[in-house]
Amino acid sequence: MRISRWRHLAWFAAVTLTACASADPTYYTLMVVPGPVLAGGPATIEVRRPGLAGYLDRSDIVLKSADYRLAVNSQLRWGEPLGDMVGRVLAQDLTQRLPGSSVYSESGAITADPSVRVEVDVQDFEAVAGGPVILNAEVAVEQGSSHRPLAARHVSLSADPAGPGAANLVATMSALLGQLADQLSGTIRSATAAPARG
Repeated sequence: MRISRWRHLAWFAAVTLTACASADPTYYTLMVVPGPVLAGGPATIEVRRPGLAGYLDRSDIVLKSADYRLAVNSQLRWGEPLGDMVGRVLAQDLTQRLPGSSVYSESGAITADPSVRVEVDVQDFEAVAGGPVILNAEVAVEQGSSHRPLAARHVSLSADPAGPGAANLVATMSALLGQLADQLSGTIRSATAAPARG
């Protein structure tokens, strides 16, 4: 009788714990957003793995910041490390904008010396409570073989999401990354353009 009672209690505890367990998390990914196409880019471009502010370098999506606090939901996660994802999608964005160039990310399998390297340091990339999604980053372009600096600048972008929810947040983040690619492609094209002959 006592053993049966313990088995019943153990079964009840297992069922209760299963019922109380949280649902599986939802995974999100940034997507390529098309932009203006430029001709005459360098032959090869390597996108270095972007640097991320420490609070962004996590599997959970940072939804917004306000009053010195971050809103994070452990049920909303990135499908891959955010730094790798930003680098991969940025490389794809640049491939679309600079069709004459072969663009690859540092984290990929290609190890050839590029004509140009692109470096991005992401300082902010989330929604501001009651406001837009923001992207603040330092970007630099350097010559591949010599590492000679060609251009460096700060980029600050913002956009309002179409509505509430993580899907709209991620869509807006993808759009901002596309805008960053717009600026980078123009910077790369200008920095590597052959001088006009007199």
